[in-house]
Amino acid sequence: MSKHSKPEHSKPEHSKSEHSRHGHIGQAATVKASQSQASQALKNLRAFAIVMVVSFHSVLAYLASQPAAPEPFDSPPYHWLATPILDDQRWLAFDIYAAFQYVALMPVMFFLSGIFVWPSLVRKGSWNFFYGRLSRIGLPFILGVYLLMPIAYYPVYRVTAADPSWLAYWRHWTALPVWPGGPLWFLWQLLLFDILAVVVYLTAPRLIESLGRFSANLGETPSQYFLALLTISAIAYVPLALVFGVSQWAEFGPFDLQTDRPLLYLVYFFAGVGIGVQGYDRGLLRPDGALARRWRGWLGCAGGSFLLWMISMTPSAYGRSNVVIDLCSYFAVVLVVAMVCLGFAAVFLRFGDARSAFTDSLSENAYAIYLVHYVFVVWLQYALLGATLPAAAKGVLVFAGALLLSWSVAIGAGRFASLARQFRAASLRKVRPSG
Repeated sequence: MSKHSKPEHSKPEHSKSEHSRHGHIGQAATVKASQSQASQALKNLRAFAIVMVVSFHSVLAYLASQPAAPEPFDSPPYHWLATPILDDQRWLAFDIYAAFQYVALMPVMFFLSGIFVWPSLVRKGSWNFFYGRLSRIGLPFILGVYLLMPIAYYPVYRVTAADPSWLAYWRHWTALPVWPGGPLWFLWQLLLFDILAVVVYLTAPRLIESLGRFSANLGETPSQYFLALLTISAIAYVPLALVFGVSQWAEFGPFDLQTDRPLLYLVYFFAGVGIGVQGYDRGLLRPDGALARRWRGWLGCAGGSFLLWMISMTPSAYGRSNVVIDLCSYFAVVLVVAMVCLGFAAVFLRFGDARSAFTDSLSENAYAIYLVHYVFVVWLQYALLGATLPAAAKGVLVFAGALLLSWSVAIGAGRFASLARQFRAASLRKVRPSG
């Protein structure tokens, strides 16, 4: 063949190359779209979760199951730590709503918190990740506990105080055997779990990588993932529940701990970590995966498991508890938690991927809202004590007011921080030598 002659099949090879190149581009675009869809669904789920948290605390003053009248501020066992304000108006529906959130919401929060941990560790490295978590979680926890919580609980003291002055309150506050942290207990436990993730990253990274492969491989069989999660959760939760019971808290200075749940929260945190190892848009949380496609079944089972848990708790409510009944109720807890976590994820992957400025802002400010909302909740409940309104109206007013006020503070703080960063950057440019 002459060197000037055209090789045979040259055009088909060129076409094949072009087809392959376009195929790779299309495949990359599909992956990017899937990633964006999953990311938006998770952002919207985070926005939904913070709304649920604010609503949960907003209705606690109106639970029918609470005592008729508040006890003195410094009278053990300090029931006001759980329900700071008790209103005369009550509504049983709020008890059911709050019970659902109490049993299932916080594991979902730890699950969401864990999803982005491993990618962040790999990208930043252990020290930068650790320092960032100390700055973002540890410092706000200290400021929140020692600055915001005394302000939040002041109305609780005023309800029963002979001398309602701030100075008298401060004397009673500092005489307490603990330093109440309110809902900020979530922060110190999250920071502890993040530190544990750093330790695993440094000492046994293959362990988390194996967890990541496990989570990815079960993407098309979410029922198997559910069974594994349920089994591990039962091992983590049931023994502690048998020893300590449920709804019990231990306080160590500013550190509050639900005695039956720390290992359960740890399981869901690392379940999230495992999903994030190979990309949250792959495996279980794929927008077009089996979990999202079967959202009806998961959501229905979540509702059914909650009803089952309520039935399992009925004998205890009437003082007819025994070991068998307790075991049934404890297994019902881990069942409803797993079902709700996967059910919420399924629904948001299927329907919650639409972007809006409203949900994006809620999601971006969710952390700051969590940090400050309790102050507004307790003060609004206190302000409505004398109002002649039904419990449902009061609960809605407190929720709407607390969400809007804490959201506004979060946005304002974010803008202030942004301006401070810009000012600092401009100052550095001015002092930097020009050559």
